[in-house]
Amino acid sequence: MDDTQLVLTFDVGTQSARCLLVRPDGSFADFHQIKYSEPYYSRNPGWAEQRPDFYYDRICEAGKVVCERNQDKLQNIIAVTITTIRDTVLCLDENNEPLRDIILWLDKRQADFDDPFPLWKKWIFRLAGMEEASKILYRASASNWIRQNQPELWEKTAHYVMLPTYLNYKMTGVLADSEANMIGHIPFDYKHRVWKKDSSFTKCVCYVENEKLCSLVKSGEVIGHITEEFSQHSGVPAGLPLIATGSDKGCETLGLSVVKSNRAAISFGTTATVQIAVEDYVEPQQFMPAYPAVPNHLFNPEIEIYRGFWLVSWFVKEFGAAEREEASVLGCAPEQLLDKYIERLPPGCEGLLLQPYWTPGVINPTSRGAVIGFADYHTHLHFYRAIIEGIAFELYHSLEILQKRAKLHIDEVFVGGGGARSDIVCQITADVFGVPVKRIQTHEACSVGSAMVAFLAKGVFRDYDDAIAHMVHETDVFTPRKTEHETYMDLYTGAYSKVFRRLEPIYRRIIKITKRRDIE
Repeated sequence: MDDTQLVLTFDVGTQSARCLLVRPDGSFADFHQIKYSEPYYSRNPGWAEQRPDFYYDRICEAGKVVCERNQDKLQNIIAVTITTIRDTVLCLDENNEPLRDIILWLDKRQADFDDPFPLWKKWIFRLAGMEEASKILYRASASNWIRQNQPELWEKTAHYVMLPTYLNYKMTGVLADSEANMIGHIPFDYKHRVWKKDSSFTKCVCYVENEKLCSLVKSGEVIGHITEEFSQHSGVPAGLPLIATGSDKGCETLGLSVVKSNRAAISFGTTATVQIAVEDYVEPQQFMPAYPAVPNHLFNPEIEIYRGFWLVSWFVKEFGAAEREEASVLGCAPEQLLDKYIERLPPGCEGLLLQPYWTPGVINPTSRGAVIGFADYHTHLHFYRAIIEGIAFELYHSLEILQKRAKLHIDEVFVGGGGARSDIVCQITADVFGVPVKRIQTHEACSVGSAMVAFLAKGVFRDYDDAIAHMVHETDVFTPRKTEHETYMDLYTGAYSKVFRRLEPIYRRIIKITKRRDIE
């Protein structure tokens, strides 16, 4: 193995874009991050959009910084990869020029359910118990909203693509993408990794004409080569191959070494997720697909908490004024202070329990967040710890579902994402789950996974096990504490697991009352 070889990797997130030079040992020869001053804008409440070339401009900016700092290493770069946020789409004309701004995964606009399904399909949806789920998915599909509200634009749309597909085109001139990137409200057959045919029973839910969809390639294949134009904008040498990888969460799961069925990957990001890696296609929840993993022979069943560690940022913004002020004086993040303060609190926050359903999902569309057990001795610090414990409880609940459906047992958990930098978060997770929780050498696991695909494709490693052995290094292991785990399990079985079932009728009533008042 030539230790001087490098892969140049772009990682486009919701809050920032990164450019990294990754070595075969999983370390970084260089790294540059650009935080967005405006991650998205909203024309209307709940909308989240961004300018078409916003992300392209950011990767060019980050790439230029890294390449200018490493002129002596550019000849060592053997390939380029890119991984991005999921379910983020845009419309292109026949010349592959954007017709409107990008719609992000955060966008909550709703298409009208204008009775689009044939009667026979509606009856089957009803008999299968997926009538409500099909309506929710239809309303959440950006393509349906565009067709209804911007019909002339939809007529001009020659290609309806995901963000990574567009960036691939801007980098290579080739409009193609990895099967492992096709994650969102699109007519994709996740089990067989192909576009759904018009005859597919469920294509009507997220309908897009097949001629508007991009070409698909396997992870590890060459999409194209870096063009002179992109090279001029970014500093990345022209002619380098762009290797297909997969979505940010998929690359992160790979970068955390989760390719075996006894391991789970938890991402403590804006959206918190738990993923496993299995060879057989297993739906993580009824009517929800297992996503194609970056390794082409695997699937990643996943369950999301839509407002995962966003809740931590929300808390700091809404209730952490004192910590923000103190942190500015000390030159640290307010979360670091809060983490230190909540270590003094016992497991269970002295009776305060939080369920982190701040944003409803497809499976539980009526869900709402809940905080239970307030007493006069509780402070905002109890609330902060309750958020972390609540996320851990919900991830534990989600992993229980995944293990049951996939008929497997998880005995190791690997964590990534911004929240994984916190020791207290990792320890609480270990105490809740009752299994070791492991951190690797970097919280940039997504970039490690993305680069791993390129090293493997270029023959640096013989297979993924070989690549993981060289690129992923466990640095911290958080061992569950017996007493704390028992306390958390008592809380989970005796209280947390019962909360949604007991409150769900009340949630439905609240929604009905407030909607009626909105109408009146």
